[in-house]
Amino acid sequence: MLGIGLGVLAYAAFTVHDADIKWLVSTLPLWQVVFIRSVMIFAGCLAVGGRRLALRALATPLRGALTGRAVLLLSAWLLYYDASRYLPLAQLQTLYYAAPVLTTVMAAPLLGERVTRARWAAVAIGFGGVLVASNPFGVRLSVPVLMVLAAAAMWGYTVILMRRIARSETSLLQMLFQNGFFVLASGIATVFTWQAPTPAQLGLMAACGVLGGLGQFCIYEAARHAPASVMATVEYTSLVWAFVLGWVIWGDIPRLAVWAGAGLIVAAGGLLLVTERGPRP
Repeated sequence: MLGIGLGVLAYAAFTVHDADIKWLVSTLPLWQVVFIRSVMIFAGCLAVGGRRLALRALATPLRGALTGRAVLLLSAWLLYYDASRYLPLAQLQTLYYAAPVLTTVMAAPLLGERVTRARWAAVAIGFGGVLVASNPFGVRLSVPVLMVLAAAAMWGYTVILMRRIARSETSLLQMLFQNGFFVLASGIATVFTWQAPTPAQLGLMAACGVLGGLGQFCIYEAARHAPASVMATVEYTSLVWAFVLGWVIWGDIPRLAVWAGAGLIVAAGGLLLVTERGPRP
């Protein structure tokens, strides 16, 4: 239950964070936004963990896995947010929801998790809600759509890696490694693409760092307390936030189908809560 609660909080923070970045990248280079956000989170990790955390990052035997996960995450991140320039927020996140299905499929062979029928049902109901709400069958195949689907495949696998790493390393260490890599990679590109931000843009980038740090910490902690197949269903809750933010910020008025789809997503979450609270066989 703690893992589910942390997951809901994480995906709420990530959805507001995504809306923030979607707004920023319409006027600023994506690399610059990534750099400022990552510097803030990296500095925050060092401020909390101090010298001990830095030494552990140098000594961990999981450096290869942590680096590989960071590469996949950065690739997914860049594909996703570059596509966000061209797709509505709700449609963007809907296409990305191939990721929870892939995570559930990979959980058994790669993590040895027992994916119960209730978990499969929750994933199926949640994905059905996504389909009803977004009408993806009306989405035309395009380069931005393919970019989001590729990002979803990468994210699905990084969730599996996150679960593996969480068995041995702390959330702060994972955050430090990930954002340190992001700082190095995006810093090089930022040198050539830097634009002087306005005070308002600086404020939005600062908010992005806070929301990103909160979301990352909660999702890493959630991985310690809930199986990957459970977290796959929890991820669907961010779609509800996406519709609300799309309505408030961009004036995308939700259709009746949106509310019906949101109802199915809530039902999937309710099923997960009831079954996960029950006794284990």
